Amino acid sequence: MTAPSTYGLSSEARNLHWLLTNLVEEVPGIQSVAVVSSDGLLLLSSDPGHAEEARQTRGARRGGPRGSSADLATIVSGIGSLTVGAAKLMEFGGVKHTMVAMEEGSLFVMSISDGSLLGVHGSAECDMSVVAYHMALFVGRAGHVLTPELRAELRQSLEASSTGSAR
Repeated sequence: MTAPSTYGLSSEARNLHWLLTNLVEEVPGIQSVAVVSSDGLLLLSSDPGHAEEARQTRGARRGGPRGSSADLATIVSGIGSLTVGAAKLMEFGGVKHTMVAMEEGSLFVMSISDGSLLGVHGSAECDMSVVAYHMALFVGRAGHVLTPELRAELRQSLEASSTGSAR
């Protein structure tokens, strides 16, 4: 994982970056992580530099996305929207988390706060219960600080870093 620059960010934003880095480094099998706002915008990612690389090489690949946080954010936003709609139709209350187990990996989506989501792409070898536990820890620590102001700061930081890497 490439650590994003946290220079000039508030202490809350730096703490979220640290929590995300910790999640990826401490939990075996995590491929990529994305924090997505309620409107589907990527706020925080485990590999911010990889998103541009994935966009440039997407045409050359035939197998689909393989871990880019930008792609993960799109998928997480879609799954989040689908499950919220399903919960409303079934009248079962809010969605806490969603897990999709595939032959070659897993996808985990967990609600943070105000519609924000944490998405994790795990390898086939990852222990799903360990990933879910550490995601819950992240959500518990990040949920109360993910204010609209912090979301705006994270979004601006991500846009600034992608503009800087495109030059």
